Amino acid sequence: MNFSATSDLKEIRSAVNQELLNFVAIENKYLNEIGSELAPVAQAMERFLLDSGKRLRPLFAYIGFLGTGTEPTPQILRACAALELVHVCALMHDDVMDASDIRRGAPSIHKAFEAMHSAEKLSGSSAQFGISAAILLGDLALVWSAKMLHQSGIDGETLIRALPMYDEMRVELMAGQYLDVYEQALASESVERSLKVARYKSGKYTIERPLHFGAALGGANQDLMKTYSNYGLPLGEAFQLRDDVLGIFGNPEETGKPAGDDLREGKRTVLLAKTMELADEKSKAEIKGALGNPDLTITTVAKIREIIIYSGALTEVEELIATLTSSAQSALEHGEIDPLAKVALERLLTIVTQRTL
Repeated sequence: MNFSATSDLKEIRSAVNQELLNFVAIENKYLNEIGSELAPVAQAMERFLLDSGKRLRPLFAYIGFLGTGTEPTPQILRACAALELVHVCALMHDDVMDASDIRRGAPSIHKAFEAMHSAEKLSGSSAQFGISAAILLGDLALVWSAKMLHQSGIDGETLIRALPMYDEMRVELMAGQYLDVYEQALASESVERSLKVARYKSGKYTIERPLHFGAALGGANQDLMKTYSNYGLPLGEAFQLRDDVLGIFGNPEETGKPAGDDLREGKRTVLLAKTMELADEKSKAEIKGALGNPDLTITTVAKIREIIIYSGALTEVEELIATLTSSAQSALEHGEIDPLAKVALERLLTIVTQRTL
């Protein structure tokens, strides 16, 4: 990668992948030195991290840095790449909490280790072993994230500037994850509450905080931080709303998850809250009967889709996505951002709301 600065997202993504590959190779060597029993852990971490992923958090962090007009370095890229490991932690733990068996078209971590336990005829519960392993691997990913950042090679002053943003990103992610779990337990039907979950569980830690992290690496002033918030918060919410739509209407070949998985997991999304607000009583009863049912058939999923469309909820959510995206676009027009970064942030408007990267 040419460190004279580029806004080519595919080039940046490729460089991030290489940094992650280098880091995981070193860390997995250490795991294997501890004991051969950790070989499945090393293999699972490498597969999960490197098989796929859009690398949105490192991308936004790196573009956030470019927006300061500061010259990038390999060390800065490495620090930004560390954010992907926070995301890996979130995904592994999320699959446990949602009892989701599939991730990116393959068995989720807890199901893979459950299968290993069964295949090796180990003692105790295979399911509990799988859950325990996934929690520990998710924790390891979070530890690796901090380690990769601390060993990135950035100087101490730069690290100290960025740490508050890194800390806030992790705190807000965990807070959002709890809000998500709590909303499911409440069986909430509130659009406002679901939007709050969307903001904290996904929006802030996917876009706003990575932008702030990159900006802090580049020594940004408060005006740029505010512009990044004005761009990142609405776009982050639009990102999660698109995720909600894909969770019910998405193609499994593209999402890597079974059709209608959000319904089986009982997710209290904005889309479903809006449907409950607009649908008739009979339709509401059908949705309540489907939510959280792990054995939901494709036929029932199709019926719920029809209810969502007929109620007008899908149209309203699509309009909300467009409004939020427009708000983010407006922030770019009125904020002071280096032109190179501005071009990339404009491209990312479409990428995160249409999932085209």
